[in-house]
Amino acid sequence: MKFSFPVLSAAEAAAMIDHGQTVGFSGFTPAGAPKAIPLAIAARAEAEHAAGRDFQIGVLTGASTGPSLDGALAKAGAVSFRTPYQSDPNLRARINAGETRFFDMHLSLMPQAVRYGFLGPVHYAVVEASDVTAGGGIVLTSSVGAAPTFCRMAGKILVELNHRHPPTLLGMHDIYEPADPPHRREIPIYSSSDRIGSPVIKVDPARIAGIVETDLDDEVKGFAGQTPVTERIGENVAEFLAAEVRSGRIPGGFLPLQSGVGDVSNAVLGALGRHPSIPAFEMYTEVLQDSVINLIKSERVKFASTCSLTVSREALNDVYANLEWFRPRILMRPQEISNHPEVIRRIGIISINTAIEIDIFGNVNSTHIMGRQMMNGIGGSGDFTRNAYLSIFICPSTAKGGKISPIVPLVSHMDHSEHSVQIVATEYGIADLRGKAPYERATEIISKCAHPDFRDELWGYLEMVEGGHTPQTLTAAFRMHEQFLKTGDMRGVCWQEAVAPALS
Repeated sequence: MKFSFPVLSAAEAAAMIDHGQTVGFSGFTPAGAPKAIPLAIAARAEAEHAAGRDFQIGVLTGASTGPSLDGALAKAGAVSFRTPYQSDPNLRARINAGETRFFDMHLSLMPQAVRYGFLGPVHYAVVEASDVTAGGGIVLTSSVGAAPTFCRMAGKILVELNHRHPPTLLGMHDIYEPADPPHRREIPIYSSSDRIGSPVIKVDPARIAGIVETDLDDEVKGFAGQTPVTERIGENVAEFLAAEVRSGRIPGGFLPLQSGVGDVSNAVLGALGRHPSIPAFEMYTEVLQDSVINLIKSERVKFASTCSLTVSREALNDVYANLEWFRPRILMRPQEISNHPEVIRRIGIISINTAIEIDIFGNVNSTHIMGRQMMNGIGGSGDFTRNAYLSIFICPSTAKGGKISPIVPLVSHMDHSEHSVQIVATEYGIADLRGKAPYERATEIISKCAHPDFRDELWGYLEMVEGGHTPQTLTAAFRMHEQFLKTGDMRGVCWQEAVAPALS
């Protein structure tokens, strides 16, 4: 491999970045995220702090990253602000303590916000690559994220050339950025497999400040095995979609699927792949997990457009060992394209996302615990939910050992309103909210999705409210949350006491 760019150590690369600057890192989940340079930046921050000097940077990424990026920088107190999405426990703790500014963003909007200058200048882009050409062509690794925009907008680019990813990945990425208004045109994607861009990020070679060579695995965590609860959720969703095909509300050839990240989503995809009445389908999504790789191998998934291969080490090694077989079946795109509302609406995506809590009228909280503590962020769920052919939210019917009901009278933080949520699924059943008024939605969700241990509380709330289009009372709407904060259990609410002040 020959190139004319300076070869640097990670410490030398980190030394180029100054306090107060903003850095755009590649990666979408830990897949494709740089590791050596962020670790070196964290070490530099610790040294600067020990010497009594300030050192923090603004951190832009595609989505979450891994412990060598978000985790190391957070532990070192090196992050002044962070957007658009995170999942690291150390960073989350600093955000919730008010020590790091975090602003949540829809992932499809992140790249254009950078181009529009809404987030200030990007001083450096730090990207992981599987190859770099002498002419400034960067071949990415296991994700795309917002790397193309960071590379275009940054003053200088630092490349982690990771030999764990083969240079033969050339052709697995489709790099495309839309023009900015008023010159933007339609995005010419009409099916999941349409290719519209370049296989590489093209930059002026003079802007590549150096290359750090590495040989490091992605830091993607493994997925838990199925449980009876996740298996039942998956079966419920699969049977519902099969019934929609039989009814003609979903075309017989099916529609592309989008699925969020996590064990429950992984289980749902597995169930869809096993269901005999669901034909082989395509995916147009932001993340591929292990279950999708297996479905591609069994030809239950015909094609998968994604932003990231968020898979276990074993699954990624399987893809790389059989790259010529997977090449015509997988394509990685920038998040601005994988999550773009125009494309989602045009090709008719069925979206499946997880919720932290759902209220009885269909409003969804995807981001906050008890209304105050940030969990991860909205991610791409809003991009897909608001524009889907059919939007589905899934969650188990209890949490914290059965002490919390994710089905509540009113969500403590709202990310997706009732206007965007069509289907709710738990292990107990499916609530179809289409064409239903608020009271009808509430009875559907309580009777079909709530855990039996909490149904009395939820029916009690609904029955005590009289009048109004939406049977809601602000004096009692969060009483189940308050009960948990006081006692550690949501059960046992006395609704008469909750509304007594208002009634008097």
